[in-house]
Amino acid sequence: MHIAAIVAEYDPFHSGHAYLVQQARSHGATHVAAVLSGNFLQRGAPACFSKWTRARQALACGVDLVVELPLPWAMAGAETFARGGVALAAALGAQTLCFGSECGDAAALDGLAQALLSPAFSQAVRAALAGGIPFAAAREQAAASLLGAQQARLLEAPNNILGVEYAKAVRLQKAPLSLKTVRRAGAGHDSDAESAFPSAARIRRALQSGAPWQAGMPQQSVREAQRALSQGLAPASLSHMERAVLAKLRTMTPEEMARLPDVREGLENRLYAASRTAGSLEDLYARVKTKRYSHARIRRAVLSAFLGVEAGRAQGTPPYLRVLGFTKAGRALLGACRLPLVVRASDRGKLGARAQALLALESTATDLWALCLPQPAPAGLDFSMGVAAV
Repeated sequence: MHIAAIVAEYDPFHSGHAYLVQQARSHGATHVAAVLSGNFLQRGAPACFSKWTRARQALACGVDLVVELPLPWAMAGAETFARGGVALAAALGAQTLCFGSECGDAAALDGLAQALLSPAFSQAVRAALAGGIPFAAAREQAAASLLGAQQARLLEAPNNILGVEYAKAVRLQKAPLSLKTVRRAGAGHDSDAESAFPSAARIRRALQSGAPWQAGMPQQSVREAQRALSQGLAPASLSHMERAVLAKLRTMTPEEMARLPDVREGLENRLYAASRTAGSLEDLYARVKTKRYSHARIRRAVLSAFLGVEAGRAQGTPPYLRVLGFTKAGRALLGACRLPLVVRASDRGKLGARAQALLALESTATDLWALCLPQPAPAGLDFSMGVAAV
């Protein structure tokens, strides 16, 4: 048995995702497991489709087992996101971690990871930041000083960056995972370009605008999406909750904002000042944005405030494996898992205090996600939807 793990968002599951699953199998995987972000994602937004719809899409398109990456890791920057995903992949007993990248060169990304973990790199980053440049530019400048400009330029592409973070996490956790990357085909990350492999962002924007969206998705995935749409369970949008989010921000002090994940260097003061005057979320983001703070970082901070996610929640690695769905072949993988399994509501009582608190946070987040739907869904979905079995 050879298990390949993929850390993913699948919002929604499209042809590029199916291609990666096929590549994992063509390189020897007998089973494919996905570590899937829940109902809120790394870009600081609600998932367009629920984690249950996305799990069913994945299972219908070749994945054997889907487990959930808990909220504090799923809605974090690349380093924390990768740390959580790698830990759960290893806990599933996977031997290979598969991911897409712009370069398609796992050895090059691992070489960058090794350099980024060195004391010399940390010193070079601090020196570059002292010059007042943004972190991303400082990181690339520091990498260039150690490895040369050509290698450092790999850090200009988002999937390469995530691949480097996977490699770092594998090294730091001493995880028994080999890295397999596939060159990203089709449209680039977040691109609106037409392609046989469109970006998930293009599909989401088409869904939100009412334009045709099915192109570039496997038919099995389209059917699951159409089912959710017909039931009013998609597409979720923060626009339905905009004033509620602004209201939450207006109740917070700068000290409370400083306790949010990845809020430092005075970001709390900009958030507080903007929250006093902004009349929309886009207005708020524009008021907070500087070269130092990316849009994604600001959106994550705002959503963390709304959902009650404080810094420290994503320390270490996830303490449990929450199962979202499996095939018959995938069910056979559960017996070898190295963390407590959460399959049904009653499993919560078997967990420690930290894991129970994380599950409660996840459940509250899902209750708020349900209000982002075109037709608000009731509370309690997190343990009433059940596990998808295909």
